[in-house]
Amino acid sequence: MGVQYLSWSYDQMGVVATVLLAEETNNTTAWQRWLPSGPVALLPLDNKRSSLVWSTWHDHAKQLLKLPEDQFVDSLNDALWNQYPRSTGVATATSWMSSALRRVGLPDGVDRQLPPSVRHIVPKSRAAFPLGFGHSTRYVAPGVVLVGDAAHRVHPLAGQGVNLGFGDLKDLTELLAESVYSGFEITHPTWMEKYESARQRHNVPTQLMIEVLHRLYTVDLLPVVLARSLGLQLTNALQPLKKLIITQATT
Repeated sequence: MGVQYLSWSYDQMGVVATVLLAEETNNTTAWQRWLPSGPVALLPLDNKRSSLVWSTWHDHAKQLLKLPEDQFVDSLNDALWNQYPRSTGVATATSWMSSALRRVGLPDGVDRQLPPSVRHIVPKSRAAFPLGFGHSTRYVAPGVVLVGDAAHRVHPLAGQGVNLGFGDLKDLTELLAESVYSGFEITHPTWMEKYESARQRHNVPTQLMIEVLHRLYTVDLLPVVLARSLGLQLTNALQPLKKLIITQATT
């Protein structure tokens, strides 16, 4: 297409698999836990299965792919459940924040549902792919439209890559229909530019937000850890802000 594509690598890989949960449950919650090497996430598929995305360093990812299935499951459950040392200062500050939120009648985030355990993985479902950021400065050219990962790539930490792609397809099909009903050819530049404008207005802010989160959670400095911990508590407590984020993520 002859357009500029902005990209960089995170020097990590995403290990993916389809996993079978230890107990059948009302599996409607997406789980994500931040480990020192990166986030591990379980995205619900049905009452018995979830989709795994485990972001980690290249060497660790290769080790995980080589493990026998039972050892891989043990490593995954350890990643989901293992308790890591916490900073005393951060623990004290978050406890104070919880008390302050309770005093004003806001959710304090103390009551939490426990994550599921994994029993098996679906045979031959393990794979890995390199993680990186990418964005095409243009989504359209004569007779060409970019959607999904061809137009943009994000870190899987927020599970938004597929949502951005779904949004592309939704807007694309609606504008295609509008073009046809109006008597234009489907390659008419008017609707193609509408598609590009609409999607970039949504995708670029979302990508930048994910990038900020990625950078924020890869820093171990105490002031940053404290700020993000308290910020997460406030975000969870302030329902209008929480709903705004949910709306942006699901649009």
